[in-house]
Amino acid sequence: MPAKHSNRRHERALIVQSDGSLLVDTQASGYQSAREELSAFAQIVKTPGQLHTYRITPVSLWNAAAAGWTPEQVMEVLERHARYGVPESVSERIGEQIKRWGSLILRADEEADGTSESDNRLRLVAKDPDAAEAIARYESLAEVLTASTDEWTWYVRPGDRGNVKQILARLGFPVLDMAGYTDGTPLSINVRTTKMDGSEFALRSYQESAVESFLAAAPGEQVNDRLLNGLGSYGSGGHGVVVLPCGGGKTIVGIGAMARLGMHTLILATGATAVRQWITEILDKTELTAEEVGEYSGQRKQIRPVTVATYQIATRPRHRALFERQDFGFIIYDEVHLLPAPLFRTTAYLQARRRLGMTATLVREDGREAEVFSLIGPKRYEMPWRSLEGSGWVATAQCCEIRVPPTPGLADRVDSAQGQDRYRLAAENKNKDRVVEDLIAIHEGERILVIGQYLDQLRRVASRLRAPILTGDVPQDERDDLYAAFRCGDQPVLVVSRVANFSVDLPDATVCVQVSGLFGSRQEEAQRLGRILRPKSDGRKALFYTLVTVDTPDQHFALARQRFLTEQGYRYSIADWQGKSMDVSALGLEGAV
Repeated sequence: MPAKHSNRRHERALIVQSDGSLLVDTQASGYQSAREELSAFAQIVKTPGQLHTYRITPVSLWNAAAAGWTPEQVMEVLERHARYGVPESVSERIGEQIKRWGSLILRADEEADGTSESDNRLRLVAKDPDAAEAIARYESLAEVLTASTDEWTWYVRPGDRGNVKQILARLGFPVLDMAGYTDGTPLSINVRTTKMDGSEFALRSYQESAVESFLAAAPGEQVNDRLLNGLGSYGSGGHGVVVLPCGGGKTIVGIGAMARLGMHTLILATGATAVRQWITEILDKTELTAEEVGEYSGQRKQIRPVTVATYQIATRPRHRALFERQDFGFIIYDEVHLLPAPLFRTTAYLQARRRLGMTATLVREDGREAEVFSLIGPKRYEMPWRSLEGSGWVATAQCCEIRVPPTPGLADRVDSAQGQDRYRLAAENKNKDRVVEDLIAIHEGERILVIGQYLDQLRRVASRLRAPILTGDVPQDERDDLYAAFRCGDQPVLVVSRVANFSVDLPDATVCVQVSGLFGSRQEEAQRLGRILRPKSDGRKALFYTLVTVDTPDQHFALARQRFLTEQGYRYSIADWQGKSMDVSALGLEGAV
């Protein structure tokens, strides 16, 4: 009997290297299967050419362990897809890191004797010798841990709960937090079955699954009944991250979790526009009244049973202290991958509250994924963009990189520039202005966003298009008016800066033209594509164009920004602009590179 094709070694897509990096051959027949399975325990690093690079990291393995993966299951996937086998050193690291999840458990003290100190303290329990030895070895833990008579157990002050988890995560020992939560002030939150406009409403099946996964203990967190004492009806659930694509309804997941928990809630969002969109959604889809939902931003200071605040204001000591004093039982971190470093301190202090982080990507450009893991929690639920696209919940998207030659003399100026100026000069290439005009003409009648990093470039493009420009200097009320005009079609083209990267609901946008970006930010690429992923009423595709100056740092950074999208299954067409008007056929949108 001939061998099955899937068992032919040369068709296996994966090359496992001894340093833990994984090379995935996009031309191998097993590529799609390998890519989908690797996403559970590895993160993408770069995607040039035929070989895409992934890396197995401690945080990616801790997330896998929290979801119930065992070392044997990870190894089975690697061995099944590996072209040349799996180095023993990789197998050992996988076993060690997954074993560490659950080797340290933080829980309420079961031996409280009635004194105020022992009533409130927590216990950190080591479940294996390596974890116990690590705690004894590191002096940085001496200030936040108190030794007990049991060499495997330490006492933790409640206020140090987050600090202990942060320090141990940095040392490579994640803590399984089973210490339970403060419920906060009760609040009845009922989800409507009919929205304000009279249309029917219900959570989608995957949104319900996301809520359930957040509230329930994950398979990797199941422990014996004795350790579950005092954890409440949801066990160790109630902290962690939900990963959904832009347009997938992360706000609805937050509302669903609020309704299930029924307690005073603090929601932290990226800016005033996002704050107001949260409030609009809450009032539209729950029976809460306007008097029960408050905005806490630069414009308004309302503390109410459900308070929606900006990250920026929450980082200021005076306001941060105010939030800490409130009896919020539940905190939602919108776009948690952007959690500002100054807010880590408050987040560490608020560990007794249930915490939901929501994002389209767990990637942090500052490399502090372990901070999010330790303070917010592990990944509880993820739904890939392509899965939602196949079900019609987000628009089908096509991406096209248009390579633009530099204006005369620009290449020499870029070569002679230093540091960030090299990228800025290349990204601001004035030839891009003409390409934008071509694309606007091609897509006349559609809702088009032109988005970029540099204000001088955006002002120049806006002037050429005779379109309004929206930047951080535009007052919030004027921003809201421009967004409203865009939604209703009175203003079909809007030029926007980075202020529109996050949490801006423009459901009718079908085309996004990116003229410049934040260096190699994968976060930003994902967010900008997300501006046009809302499903369209007529079923049309979303088109995402990136304009790149060839043979410059602009092209180098554009490649980096594609990494996250490639991981999700999107591919880019590439077209060259030769200094003359383009037509749709020249863009090669139906082809994939």
